[in-house]
Amino acid sequence: MSGIYVHIPYCKQACHYCNYHFSTSLKNKESVISAMLKEIEIKSIGNNDLIQTIYFGGGTPSFFDTKEINKIINSIFEKFKISDKPEITLEANPDDLSNTKLIELSQSYINRLSIGVQSFNDDELKLMNRSHSSEEAKKCIDNSLKYYNNISIDLIFGMPNSNLKTWESNLDYVTNWNLNHMSAYALTVEPKTALESFVKKNIIKPLNEDLVFEQHELMCNKMSKYEYVNYELSSFAKKGYFSRNNSAYWLRKKYIGIGPSAHSFDGFQRTWNVSNNSLYVKDISKNKMFSGKEKLSIIDKYNEYVMTGLRTKWGISLTYLENNFGLYYKNNFENRILKYVNTSLVVVKDDIFTTTIKGKFLADGIASELFMINP
Repeated sequence: MSGIYVHIPYCKQACHYCNYHFSTSLKNKESVISAMLKEIEIKSIGNNDLIQTIYFGGGTPSFFDTKEINKIINSIFEKFKISDKPEITLEANPDDLSNTKLIELSQSYINRLSIGVQSFNDDELKLMNRSHSSEEAKKCIDNSLKYYNNISIDLIFGMPNSNLKTWESNLDYVTNWNLNHMSAYALTVEPKTALESFVKKNIIKPLNEDLVFEQHELMCNKMSKYEYVNYELSSFAKKGYFSRNNSAYWLRKKYIGIGPSAHSFDGFQRTWNVSNNSLYVKDISKNKMFSGKEKLSIIDKYNEYVMTGLRTKWGISLTYLENNFGLYYKNNFENRILKYVNTSLVVVKDDIFTTTIKGKFLADGIASELFMINP
């Protein structure tokens, strides 16, 4: 199994919290698309993997015309071997999904929408510098449900001045619509963002971490009550609607990245494209398929298995550790994990270790304590 990630590096405007690669200028859009088509062609040569997922992320993929999205998809279908029922996701902003756009998309290969709502609270949307209102978001979901069953929305919790009541009101929209998937992320202050500048100038005060955890805990309990599975730290889905694309990342499957800043993984090494649209076009014109690479050592693979296992419902298996890394790694992990079992951050069933609600919230910190530095 393999997947393809397509990075669309354009946005209508910059969100205050975002540090992903994008441009608000469309002046070289045609050149970038042409380069992406060439990259697809070159990366398909000698690749016999069955492609099961195609994911358009960004940036804002819905900023592109449907014809442009279809042009990229058609190229992928022509050059790669595609499974009978691939999951093909388009990230979209509510203000881009007009009724006309939804009709066009529903007639294309796109069979899943991931809609960047972030909040149904206008004050929070303004703070994030989102380009839509809460009313636009609600209308967008209502309209999208006429054409798509497989819909996910993104939300952000831990917003400044938020509380359990304001956060639960966001979750109520998800459960009232009975959406099949939701991704929810704690607000983080990323470097080189407007949000970081606001925090440094004391214009915005981040929410206390204990209060952020309370919102996380409320979310986990509420979504479980409505039969959503928390299959990954930030992802909740009805049975049968786990994101196949996201699951593949967390299960360390192979994927091919297309576009500026896109990453690829072949099972042994990661490569990534330059995070600059003009330089990306130049690189591809010279048949340069990546600007950097990292070959994974056995320690890297072990650490990634631990990190992803703690964040997901699949957990960490002692049998897998022994079979893939050897007794030393397995015994080392077993000895180190015990203190987290004893403090109820991790539970064990048979030989599988998984995190509790609080453990999942602290998963990155726990993982860093379990990482192997030297064998």
